[in-house]
Amino acid sequence: MKPADRVLLLLTAMLASYQVVVGIEGLGELSILAFTIAFGVMLVAALLLIILGFDALGSPWVVILATIIPLGLSSGLVAEYLPEGLRGFAIFALAGLTGVILTRLSFAGRSALLWLAFVHSVAGLVIVLLPILMVLRAETGAGLLLVSLGGALISLLGLLLFFSKRSNKAPTDRPDLLRSFSPIYFLTCLALVVGFGLA
Repeated sequence: MKPADRVLLLLTAMLASYQVVVGIEGLGELSILAFTIAFGVMLVAALLLIILGFDALGSPWVVILATIIPLGLSSGLVAEYLPEGLRGFAIFALAGLTGVILTRLSFAGRSALLWLAFVHSVAGLVIVLLPILMVLRAETGAGLLLVSLGGALISLLGLLLFFSKRSNKAPTDRPDLLRSFSPIYFLTCLALVVGFGLA
C-alpha cells in the first residue's frame, strides 16, 4: 500500500469518526442509529485497511463489514424519509446481511457472489434514488443529493470488488482496483458527510 493510500484512508477514518461523534441533527432515533452504525463500520474498515493493507479486501470478514455500510445507510434513509416501508426494508436488510454472512463463511462460491451483488444493488439503489426523490418533492434540502453521489460511489466500489472476485483474482492482483479504492472510498465518505450536513 502506498503512503498516499494510507493518508486517504486515515482521512476517511477521521471523517467517519467525526460523523459518528457529531451525528446528524433533526433525525429520528432509528435513522441516527442506522447512520451511526454505517459510519462506525466505515471507520473500522478504513483502520483495518491501514493496518492490514489491501490484502484485507479478500477477507470474508471485510466483505461482511462492507455489506453493513450500504445496508445501514439505506435503512437510515428509509426510516427517515419512507417510514411506511421501514418494516419491509428492515426484514430485507436483516435477511440480506444474514445471507451474506452465511455464504461468505461457508465459501459458497458463485451463489455467495450473486447474493452479495443482489444485496448491494438493492441497498445502493435506495441510497441513490431515495434522496433524489425527496429533493424533487421538496421534502429536504438539495444537499441530500450528495448522499446520492456517495451512494453511487460506494456502489462503484462494490462493483470493482465484485468483478475482482468474479475474475478469481485476489484484489491485490488488480492494480486498477488498488489505484481506485482509496480515492473512491474517501470521496464516498466525504460526499456522505457533507450531504447529510447540508440536507
